[in-house]
Formats: sequence, structure tokens, C-alpha cells
Amino acid sequence: MSRRFTPKVVTANALLEGDAVWLAADDSWVRDMTRAELLEDEEHAKARLALATGQPGRVVGAYLADAKAGPDGPEPTHFREDFRTRGPSNYPLGKQAGEDAHV
Repeated sequence: MSRRFTPKVVTANALLEGDAVWLAADDSWVRDMTRAELLEDEEHAKARLALATGQPGRVVGAYLADAKAGPDGPEPTHFREDFRTRGPSNYPLGKQAGEDAHV
């Protein structure tokens, strides 16, 4: 018996800065997970991941991460993804300092 597909987002790291990024519905990479495209169909998720892995000049390490619909957009369901939404752990740099650069 196969497992039921659970909602996902495509995530990766920006090649130049190393920041965690998520793939939005318009094919852009965003640094705010709530702006990511929530994927609820397995075949569509595979296609979006293929698009992401085909951008080696922009991102590295693309993968599908479990997510759920939240009031403001996708939210993480696993502590690893929750941690990644807060940016690098080398405070005071990155998201903790309020930087909002774009890929």
C-alpha cells in the first residue's frame, strides 16, 4: 500500500548567499516560506522539483519539504524546516538582522 501524498514545498539554498529559499508559483525564489507554492499533487510536485534542480546557477540542494496550509501561506511541519525559516544561525546576520535580499 502506497503512502498518501502530503503537501510539500520546494526548498533549496541560494547559491551565492547560502540562504534558505523556497520556490514560488511564479518560478521565483523567495526567502519567506509563506510566499512559497504549496504543492498538493505528487506529479506537480515532481515537476516543480525538476524545475528547481535544473537551476544550478541559482540554487543548490533542492528538495521537497513537508508543509501545511497556514493562515498566511505554507508553514513547516518539521522542526528542520521551521529552523530554516529563521535564517542562518550566525546572529546578528541574515534574517535575524532584518535583511531581505532577493535571489
